[in-house]
Amino acid sequence: MPQSRKPAVLILADGHVFHGLSFGKTGIATGEICFNTGMTGYQEVFTDPSYTGQVLIMNNVHVGNYGIKNTDVESSSVKIRGLIARNLEDQFSRMQANGDLNTYLVDNNIVAIEGIDTRALVAHVRTIGAMNCIISSEGTSVEELKVLLKAVPDMDGLELASTVSTEKEYELGDPAAAIRVAVLDFGVKQHILECLVSRGVFVRVHPAKTSYSRLQEFSPTGYFISNGPGDPSAMPYAVATVKELLKDKKPVFGICLGHQLLALANDIPTFKMHHGHRGLNHPVKNIITGQCEITTQNHGFGVDPEAVRNHANVEVTHLNLNDNSIEGIRLKDRPAFSVQYHPESTPGPHDSRYLFDRFVEMMH
Repeated sequence: MPQSRKPAVLILADGHVFHGLSFGKTGIATGEICFNTGMTGYQEVFTDPSYTGQVLIMNNVHVGNYGIKNTDVESSSVKIRGLIARNLEDQFSRMQANGDLNTYLVDNNIVAIEGIDTRALVAHVRTIGAMNCIISSEGTSVEELKVLLKAVPDMDGLELASTVSTEKEYELGDPAAAIRVAVLDFGVKQHILECLVSRGVFVRVHPAKTSYSRLQEFSPTGYFISNGPGDPSAMPYAVATVKELLKDKKPVFGICLGHQLLALANDIPTFKMHHGHRGLNHPVKNIITGQCEITTQNHGFGVDPEAVRNHANVEVTHLNLNDNSIEGIRLKDRPAFSVQYHPESTPGPHDSRYLFDRFVEMMH
């Protein structure tokens, strides 16, 4: 931790106030509070575009202890709004690291607070549910911060995917490859694209609001609907595009937000979860094979389980073993499937990467 630290304060929308010490950039950060149960992989978590608009609690007692490495990223910048932890470290032990956490957060304009009893804080969020919060290391009074906090928009109904999507199309892989996948980017993670390219797929990544006709110009053998932040029900433009993709009857694979959009395109509603699923250790059962997977997750919305089970053309493929929420679906009349969790799963575990193999096999 830095030798010179300022006091910092965390305030929740329900009025709870926590005092700690400043880390990273001095300033104010607001957003929806959430927590990640992973013991490692903090840099991959911070750079995941699906965390846009959120202030993150890291459950592990020490964060930053193995430093920062330039390649341990899921996007070009840190996407969380703010960071909360028990102990944030600027001293690190990994020889391969390129720098320390404090400098990294300062360079990415991230306000953080440490010295918080994260066990108590996570227990509170698990009990009360997701809510907005504010962190300040500027010495602003609690009363002034509470006024600022009231102006923060709720995640429910918030469209964020288009704000993190690529602005221009780009391509990865071998242009001569037989398999060509058109990716709809709503906040796609770098390692998802790497999982496709490493399997011999040529991909073109498209901005979130790309039309179906433009996607067709790539002459794809399949479509991928990416993960991303925000409320899927606030994305009618994306739902309309996915409906068009399904008419094409080419293979379609969706992950996380892509899973929710596939559900919405089949008139299955989504809902805001009580506190969401985020971490590297969530058990999921593949009910088609009977096998279980330890999965990486990051979502605050889910698909309506009753609507899925009553749908004539949609089949449940995966269930969360903690709460029986829907973790995977597939269509019965065409090659389209999706999962709520993240099979690219960096830094791990890699139990679910077979899903990329399945997608590739469907396109042969």
